[in-house]
Amino acid sequence: MALGTWDGLRQGRTERPRQNADVYAPTRMRVRMTTTSKSSTPTQEPSSGQDRLAADTSMGAVSLRAADLDAMTAYYRDAVTLSVLTQDGERSVLGRQQTPIVILEHAPELRHASARQAGLFHTAILFETERDLAAAVYSVAARHPRSFTGSADHLVSKAFYFDDPEGNGVELYWDRDRTQWSWTHGLVEMASLQLDPKTFLQQNHPQLDATSAAPAPASVGHVHLSVGDVTTARQFYADQLGFEVTNHFGPQALFVSAGGYHHHMAMNTWNSAGAGRRQLTLGLGLVRIDVPTADDLGALGQRLGYSRVPTQDDGRILGFDDPWSNRIEVAVKTG
Repeated sequence: MALGTWDGLRQGRTERPRQNADVYAPTRMRVRMTTTSKSSTPTQEPSSGQDRLAADTSMGAVSLRAADLDAMTAYYRDAVTLSVLTQDGERSVLGRQQTPIVILEHAPELRHASARQAGLFHTAILFETERDLAAAVYSVAARHPRSFTGSADHLVSKAFYFDDPEGNGVELYWDRDRTQWSWTHGLVEMASLQLDPKTFLQQNHPQLDATSAAPAPASVGHVHLSVGDVTTARQFYADQLGFEVTNHFGPQALFVSAGGYHHHMAMNTWNSAGAGRRQLTLGLGLVRIDVPTADDLGALGQRLGYSRVPTQDDGRILGFDDPWSNRIEVAVKTG
């Protein structure tokens, strides 16, 4: 694919509603979130430690229900450049270096979700270097140019956005070093600034040979959900589940994390304001969260029990639904 092809990708197509989208800024994150003063480290509100997730909490694999398992597997393998870790006729697990990132479950009997339904906004795959990110971005653009929906410099990261063949959002991104993030009163400064994909590729992957890219480490950096309202999302994900709020945009979007990350999860109402509980559809199956120890898992179970959140606990995995029936599973991190 010649670099000039990016000129035709800047207005990425999607079936989801877009309004006043900048041709560079990701149409999935079209708000600017800033703070008024800067400091080099987060100054989050104090907490007891008993009502918050552990600092080493991270995101695990995202499960998606797929109508066409072969096409979806090919997209994440050949375009996003993940490796197939395990596969059978009903399930594909894809990731990097034995780290699962996307789990595809065959469900041809289900229908696609309504554009206004709560569910997945995007799965965000984090790469360790800009060159690793460039190789994946080039690969997706070369094989599925119409899946491109936008790109942005978020100050804490650089990100490129796509839709997979069944309309699930995908973010590919790289983080700046934490010393370059700006915080004030526990909130991190983020924005959606212009990021030209053509220039990014020229600067970070000059040979543009995606086939030569080694399977460098990658992981799920964060998961962004569509929800019915931000107030309820804050009550559940911050007050009950135990994430710290790292930024917000009024009634439209909320960003939360553990351990001073810019965000492990986000929730917005841009397409789904007023949405109720989800129906069983294609798309998001579940979100996985990994905590460091069994004590952390037990503490979470106690918090959710105190809040009267119904849970299922088999001794290894704590499962529960958020207020919109987005399935969450929390387990002790392995490896």
